[in-house]
Amino acid sequence: MRLHFLGTGTSQGVPVIGCTCAVCTSADPRNHRMRSSVWVQLGDKHIVIDTPAEFRLQALRAKLPRLDALLYTHAHADHIFGIDDIRRYNQMQREVIPLYASKETLEALRQIAGYIFDFDDHNWALPKAEPHEITGPFELFGRVVEPLLVWHGKMPVTAFRIGRMAYVTDCNAIPDETMERLEGLDLLVLDALRHRPHPTHFSISEAVEVIQRLKPKRALLTHLCHEVDHAATEAELPPGIRLAYDGLVEEIDDP
Repeated sequence: MRLHFLGTGTSQGVPVIGCTCAVCTSADPRNHRMRSSVWVQLGDKHIVIDTPAEFRLQALRAKLPRLDALLYTHAHADHIFGIDDIRRYNQMQREVIPLYASKETLEALRQIAGYIFDFDDHNWALPKAEPHEITGPFELFGRVVEPLLVWHGKMPVTAFRIGRMAYVTDCNAIPDETMERLEGLDLLVLDALRHRPHPTHFSISEAVEVIQRLKPKRALLTHLCHEVDHAATEAELPPGIRLAYDGLVEEIDDP
C-alpha cells in the first residue's frame, strides 16, 4: 500500500491570500500546502480521500492515473469542492466511480453537487459517482475499509483505517472506541492545525499527546496552517512523529 499526500493544508491553504508571514513567503516547498487530501494506492487500484478545490492541480502534479473509488471524511468546503473534476476520470474510464460517505455527507453532496448522482444523463461530460452510505466496515478491492468516528467540534467526521494505516483529519476529540481501533498502527496520519489551541482541531501538542498514547510505529501530522514552519516544527517533534507535506509518498506493509 502506498499513501500519496495530495495536500496537507488547512481550509485556506498555504500561502494564505494576502499574507506576508515567514511561512507564506517561505522558499521551502514543504511550506506550500494545498487543502488536505490523500491518494491511497492499493496495487493497481486508486482511492482518493476528499476532493478539495485544488483536486485537478493535485491530480496533475501527482500523476494520478485512475480513480477507482472516492471516500469522504465530511462535507466542509475544503474537502469536497473539487468533486466536479472527477469527470475527467469518468471520461477516460467510461465508468461511474463509487463514492463512500456518511449519511450526513451524502446529503450535503446531493445539495451541493447532486448532478453527479444523475445517471439518466449518459453524457460523460458530466461527473458521475455511485453513492454508498457508510454504515460500518466495508470491503473495497479485497481490503476492509473501517470507518471510525471522530469529532470536529460538534460535527461528526469519518476517519478511515485501511490495514495498518489510518487517516484521521479534522478533529479535536476521538471517542474511546475509536482510540482502541487506532492503537499500534504502522502509520497514523492525524490532524494538527497549529501550535495554539483551536476549538475544532487538535493543536500540535495535543496531537502529539494522542500519538504517544496510541503508539504507532510512525505518525504524520497534517491539515497544517501557515503558523507552522515545516523545518522549525519538525526539529521540535519527538522521534517517530513528523509533518506531512504535499507530494510526500509513504509505503505501508499491506498484509
